[in-house]
Amino acid sequence: MLGLTLVSLAQGGETMRFVHAPPEVSGDQRASYFWELLAAALESNRYVYGDYEIASYPVPMSHARTIAEMEAGGQGRVNIFVPGTNPDLETRLLPVRIPIDKGLLGYRLFLIMPETQARLDTVRDVGSLRQFTVGQGEPWADARILDANGFKLVLANGYVGLFKMLDARRFDLLSRGIDEIWSEWQLHKAHIPSVQIERTLILHYPMPRYYFVPRTAQGERMAQRIEDGLHRLSRSGEFDRRYLVYKRSVLGDLDLGGRRVLHIPNPFFVPSIPYSDRRWWDDLSSELRGPKRKSPAGAAADTSSPRSR
Repeated sequence: MLGLTLVSLAQGGETMRFVHAPPEVSGDQRASYFWELLAAALESNRYVYGDYEIASYPVPMSHARTIAEMEAGGQGRVNIFVPGTNPDLETRLLPVRIPIDKGLLGYRLFLIMPETQARLDTVRDVGSLRQFTVGQGEPWADARILDANGFKLVLANGYVGLFKMLDARRFDLLSRGIDEIWSEWQLHKAHIPSVQIERTLILHYPMPRYYFVPRTAQGERMAQRIEDGLHRLSRSGEFDRRYLVYKRSVLGDLDLGGRRVLHIPNPFFVPSIPYSDRRWWDDLSSELRGPKRKSPAGAAADTSSPRSR
């Protein structure tokens, strides 16, 4: 049956269109890798499924609005999304359960104001970290995970507002994915000059990024094609080649060696791919074993990139 479906799709000649939301902040390139990966996956099986198009929606939108747009369906609407997964999202939208970031999003660093670092230097366990307030977006999966683990949260409706709230000292920590934080720090330090990247800790919980599409007949065809393409990239070695380039680009400026890694469970996530399958999960062991730099990147005392020195 699968083979017949694939042949009919290829013979139909209809271009499969993928529309994603643009970033909420101009210049934010965090999702660019995932759209490039999507294009590679779709190209890998174009001879089976036919032509495709990847387009950006003309209007920026929040996570909540993106989800609502995808649930509404309809021609020309946003129909693909790459957030961290959670049960509510997997009920409302259709996930492609392959961790396209190999779990990097679940490794969390913190944006802080300078006076907070001295207090964080004394943190040795999760209990001590719970004494700090954490800023989160209200619809984000992280908020539920942190709340379930006893953290004190300060919630905001929008992404941009969180940075203003951090600057106003409304909370202590702004938790960001390890593959997000450097680019975000670079983007926001122009208007919050004193913001810095915390230099001693990593908080970890399982939370991979998945591609999500609408729960429609067309969404099922999109999901089938994406999953097939990702497996083709994995078998050819292209997925790993792309991932390693991406990982170097987003982690290369960070000071990761010697950090204390604090683990908490994600009670809302059951992996569809076992953690033992190293094709799809990265434990960052090589990065965490590296030497600690004398002058931490992103610290208030030194805001230049290590590569530029």
